[in-house]
Amino acid sequence: MKLMQFQIDDIIKTALLEDINYIDVTTDYLVDENSVSTAKYVSKDEGVLCGIDVAMRVFQLLDSNVKCEIFIHDGEKVKKGDIIARITGSTRALLKGERTALNIVQHMSGVATATNRCVELVKGTKASVADTRKTLPGLRVLQKYAVTVGGGKNHRYNLSDCAMLKDTHLDAYGSMTGAVNALREKMGHTVKIEVEVGNLEELKEALTLGVEIIMLDNMTNEDMAKAVEMTNGKALLEASGNVTSETIRAIAETGVDIISIGAITHSVKAFDISMKMEK
Repeated sequence: MKLMQFQIDDIIKTALLEDINYIDVTTDYLVDENSVSTAKYVSKDEGVLCGIDVAMRVFQLLDSNVKCEIFIHDGEKVKKGDIIARITGSTRALLKGERTALNIVQHMSGVATATNRCVELVKGTKASVADTRKTLPGLRVLQKYAVTVGGGKNHRYNLSDCAMLKDTHLDAYGSMTGAVNALREKMGHTVKIEVEVGNLEELKEALTLGVEIIMLDNMTNEDMAKAVEMTNGKALLEASGNVTSETIRAIAETGVDIISIGAITHSVKAFDISMKMEK
């Protein structure tokens, strides 16, 4: 996945407007407008770096003359004490952009690191680790990019990407078979259908409909293994629900194709990075 510059800039501008509004009282009254400084980004944690270019872009939008040297790039492993980047430019720009830039790179690195841990835990199985739409409003593109940097794969980006019949849709429509047939009458030939099932009986019905993807929702490992046998490659099987670092390996070993995890975007711990001004 590649981030588009206009997407990055829009997110940063929204964040800066939220943080600065019209003035930084401390910086603008304290620091001379001609002052120039150098700062470095230092890792205080261990994991997968993500979002460093986005973070540097914050300072470049505040001062087009800012110079950035990046020593560790997205997708690379970092350890405590590593110097990730060095920035030289307007002291005011460095101080004004500090928190916004750190918020971005810390969160994105947290997502990439959490994803990478899950990917490592399922290594050797056929299962891939995927995200969900459980993302922070306005930050989905950054979070989904971070998932790919951590070695995971993206589920649908939004509601336009795939017809996904969850239990709420099926309850609202009335039946799985009726809903799938109704969708096929209206949607284009390039759109896939995914159906959520909660037990093996529902799986049987989904298989008769020829849908491309079937989500196994909160099923036991035993039932998921049976589902893999019953499906026999006729559809991709996605395991979802209450996936943790303690359970993910056993889920992967059932033979499912995909394990989707909301926690890698909605519940990650920020990766600890600090900005230090050089004297």
